[in-house]
Amino acid sequence: MNTLGLMTSGGDAPGMNAAIRAVVRVALGHGFRVLGFHRGYEGILREQLQEMDARSVSNIVHRGGTILKTARSKEFLTLAGREKAARNLDRRGIRSLILIGGDGTFRGAIDLAKIWKGQLIGIPGTIDNDLYGTDFTLGFDTAVNTAVEAIDKVRDTADSHERFFLIEVMGRHSGHIAVAVGFATGAEEILIPEERVDIRAMCERLCAGRRRGKTSSIIVVAEGVKGGAYRVAEELKKLSKNEYRVCILGHIQRGGSPTAADRLLATKLGGYAVDLLRRGQTDVMAGEVCGKLVATPFRRGIQHMKKLDDYILKLHSRLSL
Repeated sequence: MNTLGLMTSGGDAPGMNAAIRAVVRVALGHGFRVLGFHRGYEGILREQLQEMDARSVSNIVHRGGTILKTARSKEFLTLAGREKAARNLDRRGIRSLILIGGDGTFRGAIDLAKIWKGQLIGIPGTIDNDLYGTDFTLGFDTAVNTAVEAIDKVRDTADSHERFFLIEVMGRHSGHIAVAVGFATGAEEILIPEERVDIRAMCERLCAGRRRGKTSSIIVVAEGVKGGAYRVAEELKKLSKNEYRVCILGHIQRGGSPTAADRLLATKLGGYAVDLLRRGQTDVMAGEVCGKLVATPFRRGIQHMKKLDDYILKLHSRLSL
């Protein structure tokens, strides 16, 4: 019987549990034995694992987070740590490993592949939506909807008090969440790490809007913008003498039940990951592009920057008057 390892790693993302469920049940149906490692690469090093059957993944498709837990491992970053992980996998008879995570998880897989001869298949689980080779990553849709709901509520307060609000959303290196959220909430400004932030020009636009009768404004700021929302607020205050309020949404974006879109994507990619193993593929990420399931090499997935939608960015500038 082929033994399959399964783990989640890096930041948790809504939809991870749905992917776990799909992997386990599809793999069992094809005769695999499935061992789930707790806390990602750290679990492989500490051999913290459980045998998974159909019942172990019952009633989890709607749950946020990950039942396998997640963590980052400093030891795995060392060659000695990776060699230990390879030995532990071999001792357990594991010949295939499915990893659910983001770019850090896949970078670890690339390094592990240099010393371990087993198959490695990735499933993109990160709210940042920054992996090349899939239109959407698990958790992105849920994170966007969570942020949109929060900003809609802040907008009510902004209107009532006639204030400027800066809302900071997740995205250390990627503006995908900020762009989607800003566009969906009608934000007046969207600040992202990929573009230079001209605070003076933004201040002039905001002040011009106030002179035209706009009494409140929402500014969405990706956390990766230099200094974050608080620095931007201080700079705007110095330039305009207006008061600015800051709201940091933080980890609320990672939690909660996954949306239907994330559940569907996670289930499809979980099943597809097992199919890729059975076809003999390795060192690839399962993704969906233009409605078609595709496999993208790990290295390409993390080295090619996923571009933002230029049309949406241009359209936003025409709408935020």
